[in-house]
Amino acid sequence: MYIIVVGGGKVGYYLAKELVEEGHEVLVIEKDSTKAERIAEELGDISLWGDGCEASTMEMAGFGRADMVIAVTGDDEDNLVACQVAKAKFNVPRAVARINNPKNEEIFKKLGIDTTVSATAAILAQIEQEIPTHPLVPLLRLKGGGLEIVEVKVPVNAAVVGRRIDDILLPPQSIVALVIDKEGEPRVPNTDTVVQGGDEVVAVTRTENEDALRSAFTSAAASGSKGSKDKKR
Repeated sequence: MYIIVVGGGKVGYYLAKELVEEGHEVLVIEKDSTKAERIAEELGDISLWGDGCEASTMEMAGFGRADMVIAVTGDDEDNLVACQVAKAKFNVPRAVARINNPKNEEIFKKLGIDTTVSATAAILAQIEQEIPTHPLVPLLRLKGGGLEIVEVKVPVNAAVVGRRIDDILLPPQSIVALVIDKEGEPRVPNTDTVVQGGDEVVAVTRTENEDALRSAFTSAAASGSKGSKDKKR
């Protein structure tokens, strides 16, 4: 596979190194001559000194025969331009862009970039797993269809505790795919699976239904419900 990496900084350098070791044909485009020379010295003749956003450089690099373009510069705009031109002008099958600002992810998707990678978003997701005020963590956005895989931690005082999966009102186009108990044991749920406090529920839902799904599994039980039951006895 012929892979072109736009950006020869630390990310581009180590990415190219791994790809070469896996046997791929790789070319790194870097506009800093010193970095381009370093890549050539350490990884072999796989670097091109030039601007990866310019059509002339792309022609020279052979974008027309590339199987994949990966733009990993430190500038989101440069990464977007490189990927857009690669797809629109050179018909590169797959374009991957590094995103430094997670807020840019949605516009990258709308503009046709196949895959985006955000180190910031990945770190935030790990942090949110440890913060009780963030019970829902997006794990993976599925390409097309507006669906994503999310994880929700069920509080011990949630209204759903002790209820069957089949009895929980989920938002439209949502399904529970996995339940991980407090001991870390995963199980594929069925209609009779009972939710317990501390469970981690992995579900597929539409992006716009995240809040509704979070509410379904984290809303606290009504404070007077237990007292009402006691009075009836």
